[in-house]
Amino acid sequence: MENNSAGPSDRSSPAPVSKEANDAGVMQIDSRRLLGSSGKMIIHHQGQLYQLRQTKSGKLILTK
Repeated sequence: MENNSAGPSDRSSPAPVSKEANDAGVMQIDSRRLLGSSGKMIIHHQGQLYQLRQTKSGKLILTK
């Protein structure tokens, strides 16, 4: 697995929730809160396990 150390862009304020997202009732969460200090999480979906992780460059990758 990759090293998930925080880069400079990880310390910026989260982007504001758009009006369109609020009006559509779409849940929005900051990735730092979702992934925690490890930079990854396991998602259980329809009997399968998936890993969501942040790369060194800050991109998100979902793998089965």
